[in-house]
Amino acid sequence: MKNKFLLLGIALASLTACKTASTLQLAEAKPQKNISINNELKNDEEFVKVIEPYKLKLDKEMNQKISHTSVDLTKQGNNSNLGNLLADYTFEGADVWTKKNLQKNVDAALINIGGIRTTIGKGDILLKSVFEVMPFENEVIIVKMKGSDLQGLFDYYAKTQVNNPVSHLYIETNNGQLTQSKIDGKPVDPSREYYIATSDYLALGGDNMKFFSKGESISTGIRLRDLFIEYFKKNSEVVPNTDVRLNFTGKK
Repeated sequence: MKNKFLLLGIALASLTACKTASTLQLAEAKPQKNISINNELKNDEEFVKVIEPYKLKLDKEMNQKISHTSVDLTKQGNNSNLGNLLADYTFEGADVWTKKNLQKNVDAALINIGGIRTTIGKGDILLKSVFEVMPFENEVIIVKMKGSDLQGLFDYYAKTQVNNPVSHLYIETNNGQLTQSKIDGKPVDPSREYYIATSDYLALGGDNMKFFSKGESISTGIRLRDLFIEYFKKNSEVVPNTDVRLNFTGKK
């Protein structure tokens, strides 16, 4: 009996809705001319005048020199000089924050090569160069992990053989098999707690880095790009480390 009343109620509601809808008036539809966005489309001169002062100010700021490099900073190779540099900056900046706020040291840092969107040519490094390299609003995250859970990190590198930049980490593989893994030059202690600096994207499992889910993510509130800008400004001449951190023997 309850089901019959329920069906009756639904039917009455549907009829009421249809009746209400039938009283609505549709606006008259008129075809409009399509405007193609191409080189023939003229600028709105009034709008250009309004934004010109802001554009000049932004251009001046973005074209300011913040550092210099005597070599091309690239993403090529398992230990790219730009990758090593930015991983080191991530480590150093995160370590300062962690010492101050957690009274702990950062043990290692890990970023993804895909997040580095372009390279930096030899010569002056401009502010806009860093925005081009790192256009995202990613945050620096500290992941607190047990040493026993870090095996997932090393297994990830052995399986993918991807040149995601690291700092204070050494990972060696032979034909896809892990042969050596160290943090700050020492074997991992399974009973210890480690603090790994990374981005919020990776801490949340981006690039299939699911191993971070076993740790505790700690927000720093620091944008990764802002950190890079700060460290480029601190170093008038960039000298990237070229040491071997990822050693993939027999990489296919």
